[in-house]
Amino acid sequence: MFQKLLRRLRNFYVATALALLTWMTFFDANDLPSQVRNWLKLRELEGETRFYQAEIKAIETKREEVLGSDRLREKFAREKYLMKKPTEDVFVIVDEQNEPLEK
Repeated sequence: MFQKLLRRLRNFYVATALALLTWMTFFDANDLPSQVRNWLKLRELEGETRFYQAEIKAIETKREEVLGSDRLREKFAREKYLMKKPTEDVFVIVDEQNEPLEK
């Protein structure tokens, strides 16, 4: 009789544990598929963070280089913004779609 009671209790606890595990794995708000998706998204965003931090560092280095020298600042302004001195003429060569050949 005592063994039947123990077996019945053990079956109850096993069934309860399986039901709880099933609920937590598939039906809960923090279920396993959601956790995996969130983990993958976190890895993707961390990769983007590393990429953008490297880009920021490269741009800051280039900025310091350009702003540190008057000659380089003038060259940058001429190439990027097509600036010119008052006594100069600038000619921009374009292709068939009216896009400059050098960008």
